[in-house]
Amino acid sequence: MTQRRFIDVHILQTVPPANMNRDDQGNPKEAVFGGVRRSRVSSQAWKRATRLAFVDHGMDKQDLGTRTKRIASKLTALLVDRTPLEEEQAARLAGALLDVLEISAGKKAGDTAYLLFYGNRQLEQVADLVMERAEELAALGDKELAAAVKDLPVKETLGTGHPVDVALFGRMVADIPTLKVDAATQVAHAISTHATELEFDYYTAVDDELEEEETGAGMIGTIGFNSATLYRFATINMRQLQENLGDDAETALKAVELFVSSFTRSMPKGYSNAFAHRTLPHLVAVVVRDDQPVNLVSAFERPVSTGNGARAHDGIAAASARRLAREHTTAVTTWGDTPAFTGLCCTLNTEDESTGSALTEAFGQPRSFPALLADLRAHLAEGSH
Repeated sequence: MTQRRFIDVHILQTVPPANMNRDDQGNPKEAVFGGVRRSRVSSQAWKRATRLAFVDHGMDKQDLGTRTKRIASKLTALLVDRTPLEEEQAARLAGALLDVLEISAGKKAGDTAYLLFYGNRQLEQVADLVMERAEELAALGDKELAAAVKDLPVKETLGTGHPVDVALFGRMVADIPTLKVDAATQVAHAISTHATELEFDYYTAVDDELEEEETGAGMIGTIGFNSATLYRFATINMRQLQENLGDDAETALKAVELFVSSFTRSMPKGYSNAFAHRTLPHLVAVVVRDDQPVNLVSAFERPVSTGNGARAHDGIAAASARRLAREHTTAVTTWGDTPAFTGLCCTLNTEDESTGSALTEAFGQPRSFPALLADLRAHLAEGSH
């Protein structure tokens, strides 16, 4: 695929009191934007939630990737399962195979110095390289074993046939450039469209075994939280995605559908038992562009407020939707870069003339989320041939 193509995903989502992504003090992450403090959720947190949701949306775990420092123990387990080797022999053979990669060792024995993101099928194929000779190789001395495996295509096996999550999110291996995979997806930090304040929940827990005359709590503590209407943005570079997947256009289409669905419906789980904060978005807008990705966060540089006028009771979400729609329309009008496709899924009251007309002008008539995914796929499929 040679044509530039970007799939931008814009989401507005309201979250009740929550602490889904905490900072080093244990409080919800924040950022100053437009001169005021906002609620923030890091891109790393939402990317992980999205990646873990792939299984919920029909992907076999074996067809996905694993990010870990413990690739050696994973390979050892595969060799134990598939060969007559005992665990100690398998660990020694796994170590020799991974030495071919020349990955820096971690502080803990057997760990790599950093998290390595590999496909589960890729690691199975590495194990397959020695399946037939496992006992013969295990009987060799250290020097002879290293010499016997040094020319096996371990790097090539981990450098091709990437699963969709590695193709989407990429892989950074500083000391082995040949294993690097450029990410096809960028995810922005989610921020609130309005100013927020950090609050604290002072809680007590009662000891069920206290006698009647005993008073006081069994435990006390505090948890920081805030609540927000978040603007979330991500973009997929279709050309990079297809390249990462070996120019497999059909798998690239499935990966886009999987990402948009999982990104939209996933949520980081920090303190979820305490806050039960999981919601669905008010609005999902998908825009396909052939020029560049466009993050519309500038719509909220001036923080949204409910104000004191006729719209004082509209709430933050509706006002944020109008801002987002007008920012998109203004950008298209000013820069003259009409998108190739726009699609909208919305739960806001579009019968409100101001909100409805702004959203329709910017993104077209609202449709159900399954219809939005189907229309997006049809558009991309048409352009991929």
